Amino acid sequence: MKSGFSNTPADLATGNSIPSKSLAKLVWTMVSPYKKWLLIIFLAMLVETAMSLAAPWPLKIIIDNVVGHRSLPHWLRWMDDVFPAENRIQFAAVAGVSMIMMAAIGALASYIDNYFTESVAQYVSNDMRRRIYHHLQRLSLEYYDTHQTGKLLSTITSDVSTIQDFASSTLMNMFVDTLTIVGMLGLMFYLNAGFTLVAIGVTPFLLLFVARFKKVMKKATHEVRMDQSNMLAVLQQGLESIRAVNAFGRQELEESRLTKVSMETVGAALKARRVKSVLSPVITITVSFCTALVLWQGTSLVLKGVMTVGSLTVFLWYMNKFFSPVQDLAKMASTIAQATVALERIQSILETEIVVAEKPEAVDPGRLNGNIVFENVSFAYNPESPVLKCVDIKINTGERIGICGPTGGGKSTIVSLIARFYDPTGGRVLIDGRDISDFTLDGLRSQIGFVLQDTVLFFGSVRENIAYGRPDATDEEIIEAAKLANAHEFISKMPHGYDTMVGERGLTLSGGQRQRIGIARAVVRNSPILILDEPTASLDVEAEKIVMEALEQLMEGRTVITIAHRLSTISDADKIVVLQAGCVAEEGTHDELMLKGGVYADLFTMQSIAKHPSHKIIS
Repeated sequence: MKSGFSNTPADLATGNSIPSKSLAKLVWTMVSPYKKWLLIIFLAMLVETAMSLAAPWPLKIIIDNVVGHRSLPHWLRWMDDVFPAENRIQFAAVAGVSMIMMAAIGALASYIDNYFTESVAQYVSNDMRRRIYHHLQRLSLEYYDTHQTGKLLSTITSDVSTIQDFASSTLMNMFVDTLTIVGMLGLMFYLNAGFTLVAIGVTPFLLLFVARFKKVMKKATHEVRMDQSNMLAVLQQGLESIRAVNAFGRQELEESRLTKVSMETVGAALKARRVKSVLSPVITITVSFCTALVLWQGTSLVLKGVMTVGSLTVFLWYMNKFFSPVQDLAKMASTIAQATVALERIQSILETEIVVAEKPEAVDPGRLNGNIVFENVSFAYNPESPVLKCVDIKINTGERIGICGPTGGGKSTIVSLIARFYDPTGGRVLIDGRDISDFTLDGLRSQIGFVLQDTVLFFGSVRENIAYGRPDATDEEIIEAAKLANAHEFISKMPHGYDTMVGERGLTLSGGQRQRIGIARAVVRNSPILILDEPTASLDVEAEKIVMEALEQLMEGRTVITIAHRLSTISDADKIVVLQAGCVAEEGTHDELMLKGGVYADLFTMQSIAKHPSHKIIS
């Protein structure tokens, strides 16, 4: 089977980046539903920038035209009639009021800008989480065979949060800083073109330095993110396996694993910080050099009468503000690197192909009869190690089929192919005479019920867990299903009956109780095909008896495929299929296979001797 997986975490760790066009397309796809809000943000930013650029001009007018008694600029000459020279103090008051008004307008624009930017960031991160989770839910199980859940959780949580923080703060600041730089350059040229060229001349060197810095910072950020993902994976594995850890007294081992990955995370983070810390001193020294040069030459021009004190003050204010956004943009290189890495990790999931894909013309199969045929089916998780080879099996409607054989023979793979958790690498699987790839995945799987060896229960009520396979089931249907599964009695004795909350993974219930809830879940689903994966293997004799009684009622009138390790559980099956080394070694009823004296007879005899050692025949 050709794997469609690309840009795995391992790829990202080595710096194999996703093309920027692909990332830009992803960003645009996520923000495009909020174009109206983006327009409001843009307009607010324009107003905010305009107020910021206008802020020092009242100070210039007060210094030059009120304190310095110079003539007003030509565009303010009309104010000479309103404020004669002897009443220039009133003009100063007006300048002060205008500063307050500009600050108020800028603050209002900033509020609108911040509010809508945060709103867009929150909704985009929500959309992104849902989109990633939606995609993960529809990936082939092959993907989960090769990817750690902890690392996927890191992407859904940490990486999405990084994008949210970037969108709500850094991106906005970058845009405002860019507008501010452009506006200031125009005003600085108006005040003094020569000094402005000094600032412009230094800027390319800063930008080249930042570009080089960004590459190094991005590599360091990749390492930090990978180590953080590894740490989350170790934490998740340790907490999920806490019972086994305690049972075997391996707390120190798990703690040492965490210590190792945690220290690797610390090392990577400090390395990234060292790289980031180089930037600020370089920018600060450059800004100080340019400011000192302008102050020195500007003072000379003021003394010569070529430049006013107000103009020099405003220019120095602009120069400081000019390098401030340049410095901010440079400092943002690390944030941009983090956001880029986060986007690449998100994109690596979203670009993963759904290996088990629906055909465009796939149809809902409706109610199936349950006639299943394997035609020359082959399958391999790894092309070099085939699991199934040219398997032919026919299961008639309503038959009870047992599948057994030595470990690794392909038993679980057979049922995985029926539900299209995987697709065959050769041959095809048919139900009711039609290739199952012609059916929609949801439609096909709705016709299949599962009772697994270890029933997975979710944190929620007993009622919700039974109805998990069919959420629209009524209370009457849920209770009836529980009765058929021999579960109603113990559920009724629970503190809140069907509303009793079940602990995570159902660990607050016994194995037999979990299995009976799993059977009730299959009953309420009412599927024509039932797959049983050794549902009584982990139960004691008493619990097994109760569960088997429930299963007998569940199997009535359905096509049943049972994976068996204990052959006694399938001895009364209509047909038994024995798999060995990926091939159908034998097929027939229990009696027929015992008479053959082949693989099945050997396995059955070995299990009988192991169960009743006294029955061993001594030759």
